[in-house]
This record gives sequence, structure tokens and C-alpha cells, in this order.
Amino acid sequence: MSADISRRKLFGAATAAAVGSFSFVKTVSAAEAKNITWNETKEFVIVGTGFAGLAAALEARQLGMAADQILVLDKMPVPGGNSIINGGAVAAAGTDMQEKAGIKDSADLLYADIIKAGGGLAHPALARRIADESAENFYWLRDKIGVQFKAVTFHGGHSVHRSHAVTNNSGSGFINPMLAKLKEEGVTPRLRCVVDELIVNDQHCVLGVKARTGYRFGRENSGKTVYIRATKGVLLASGGFAQNVQMRTSHDPRLTADFTSTNHPGATGEMIQEAQEIGANTIQMDWIQLGPWTSPDEQGFGVAPLFVESAVGYGPMVDPATGKRFIKETGNRKVRADAIVAIGHPCVIYTSLENAKNVIIGKNMTPEIYERARKSGVVKEYPTLKAMADDLKIPYDELKKTNDTFNGYMAAKKDPDFDCMFFDNSKPNTDGPFLAVRLWPRVHHCMGGLEINDNAQVLSVRGKVINGLYAAGEVTGGVHGMVRLGTVAVADCMIFGRVAARTAMKFKGC
Repeated sequence: MSADISRRKLFGAATAAAVGSFSFVKTVSAAEAKNITWNETKEFVIVGTGFAGLAAALEARQLGMAADQILVLDKMPVPGGNSIINGGAVAAAGTDMQEKAGIKDSADLLYADIIKAGGGLAHPALARRIADESAENFYWLRDKIGVQFKAVTFHGGHSVHRSHAVTNNSGSGFINPMLAKLKEEGVTPRLRCVVDELIVNDQHCVLGVKARTGYRFGRENSGKTVYIRATKGVLLASGGFAQNVQMRTSHDPRLTADFTSTNHPGATGEMIQEAQEIGANTIQMDWIQLGPWTSPDEQGFGVAPLFVESAVGYGPMVDPATGKRFIKETGNRKVRADAIVAIGHPCVIYTSLENAKNVIIGKNMTPEIYERARKSGVVKEYPTLKAMADDLKIPYDELKKTNDTFNGYMAAKKDPDFDCMFFDNSKPNTDGPFLAVRLWPRVHHCMGGLEINDNAQVLSVRGKVINGLYAAGEVTGGVHGMVRLGTVAVADCMIFGRVAARTAMKFKGC
């Protein structure tokens, strides 16, 4: 009988907690908050040193926040996160570089592409902000930060060429100028500092963080505990969870440890979990994107994507077991990755050296990177189609039929089989040498994460703003929907990082 009464009391208490806003969240009372010994106080605390975190710090500084009031934290020993190893291009619509290249584009067209690729799941206000601010963000990077751009390239799923590539074909082409500008402004990121908790008062406002300095990644008990007050709030710019196998398989059971990732080792998602513990909402967590352009012949992100994303539309993608095409080469990432995984073994994309010299080597890949990829065997070079078929164990007769048919489609600039997009400068792949890359997808990007509004404020499970908490970049969800178009995430990170800084500047504090 007493056990039954206890259960009723427990049920009643749980019901009361459920109806009260944030009653389940761990908070500190006003009295407890006064008793916290803050080791230091800043205005703006930023967690993460990738595109979003650095853009936020730069924006805050340019808006007039004092350099010593901006604190950028990163748990890793080097800055940059995934951003520094990405492909080195940012989406922007309607720029002077596009105009000079004769490319007609607009914010409306970019917005339509994001919505289409996202399967209607991208939140319109977030997608709209990216599209509308993409060109201004490009000019900000080039004219105020000092990023050097060299070409406008194409990525699958876009309607036009709008991916603005940096000169060194790497995310470091953004990160290094951003770090240099921050240093010039008097802001130096604090590395090896991991955030353990977000500290929230009983008004559900974020006061600051509990962190550990001197942290060593992989030694989870390392470091000295510190409490850092953030009077204008905390920005989570800490990335996704592609390297957290337990976390990703809880949302998509297929993505076991059998799938490796393109991400840096620290992409483990704990800041999403910390935000959840204070009542933050997460959305679309099971939309986890695989990169269809990675090769089993190298580790991590590698250099294959630099070749493959430029090769789409210039050569067929085939199943080596049959020698036949199986998917639209210029389709979005999900379409291609899902098709390769469904086949169950690595596939092959190839093009002629003539096409590669025209659109890849010297443009998307420097000659040095190309030579490295060729010598390592990531990009394989063959004198003839027959030599390629023999080496990659592809039925030659079927491959030749596929090649001849694809060449006819290229000449006509129309693909009745898969609707592949062809470009004006593409040429039929008739003569060797031929260049080929084997493909097998890796876990690349988590489209799901914390829910934000278009001011980069994190929303609670009840749809209310959590005051003093912002998020930008891959730590968020809802921006891209079910498919992220290549280079749009770079714009997403930077734009919403900058938006978060603007929002923080207006915040009056807890």
C-alpha cells in the first residue's frame, strides 16, 4: 500500500513538473548564483574555433565589443575544427565574381535550391537569411577579413556555379585569415579548454559556463575547473557529432563504427547534449549526411572530394560490377551517397585528362595536390578505357557501351536516363588518358542539432527563447533540411555566427 502511495506521489510530482515551464531543468537560484565564485567575467563566451565561432568573434569586435571581453574557447589543441579541413569554398549568390564569369544568380534562386534539396524540411526563415546574406558575407570575407578567392565552382544540387573557392583549396584559406584578423584585433582563442556545463539561473537564463583549462582530448578527467561568467551570453559553435558513434546510431542505427567519418576527432556533440540538459530543443537529428565523394583509398576528408565534385557532369559514375551508370552524377549528396551504399561496394567516377585539365587541375585542385593524389593512388590514371576496366575489374564491353552513350549525351547536353547536368565546356570522353576515383561514403555532416530562430537564439523544448544562449553552424538543426548542398554550410556557419554576435550585443544580461 505504501509503495502504491509513493508511486502516486511520484506521478503527481512528475505531472506538476511537466506542466511547469523548464521544471525539469537543472538551474541555480538567485542565492546560489551569488555564491558562485566566477574565476573570470567576459561579455561574450564563444565555444568553438571553426567558421561560426571565429566569424562571431570578428563580428562582435567590429561592432565595438572590447577585445578583452570576447573569449573564444576550444577543447582541441589546435584551432579550426572541421572548418580548417573542409573543401575551401563558400556559397554566395549574385556576386561580382559570378557576374564577371557570366553567371546569372540571385538570393531567390539560392533559397529555392536550399528548400528543394532539403525536401521541404529546411526552416524557411533560416534558409532565407542564408540566401539573403550570402553575397554580403562573401564581400565581408574578401574585403574585410582578407580571404583570397580564385574561382566560382559548381557543386551537385545547385542550379548554377556559386561556390566561391579560395586560392589554397582548403578551409584553412578562410580560417587562417580569420585567425590573423582576430590576432590583429587583440583576440586569441583559448585552446585545450573544454566546457562541461552551461550554468542557468532560476529565470532560465544562461549565466556562463563551467569549464576545464589544460584539458587534453582523450583524457576526460584532465584539466582544472573554472567558472566563466558571460554577461551577454554564450554562443555554441562547437560543431556536430559525426565522430560520436553512440550518439549518431541512436538517431540512425545504420551509421555504426563500420562507417568512418570525414570529421576531425573532436566532433563528438557534447555541447548539444549540455544544451539539452538545460531544456534546449533538438530537431532533425536523424538526418545525418554521408559524403558521396570520399575514397576508400585514403583516410578522412582527403583530397578525393576536390576532384570528384568538379568531375560530376564531366564523366559517368559506374558500378564496377556491371560497368553501368546507376544515379544522376550531378544530383545532391544524399541521392548519390544513398545510391552507392545501396550497391554495397565502392563505385567509380572517371573523366578524361582533357576535361580534368579544363575544370579540375589548376582550378579546384592545384597541380601539386593533383600530383599527390595521383602518386598516392587516390586519383588513378590510365592510358585507355580498356586499361581502366582491366585494373578496376569492370566488364569492358559494358563500360564501353556506357562511355559511348554518355559521350552522346554530353554532346547533346541532354541525359534522358538520369538527367545529369552538362556544362558548356564539357567534352566527350573519347581519348585517354582517363582519370578515375573509387568512391565509398563517409559520415560527413549532421543536419540535425539545436533549434534556433533567425536571430541565432536557442529555443527550448517549448519553443521559447533561452536567454543568453546562441548557436550557429553544425551544432544547429533545421537550416538545411534533409540534404545540405555543398558549400552552403560554410555560409550558414559564418552568417549565423555573425548574427549571434549582433544578437549578443543587444542582450541586456540575466
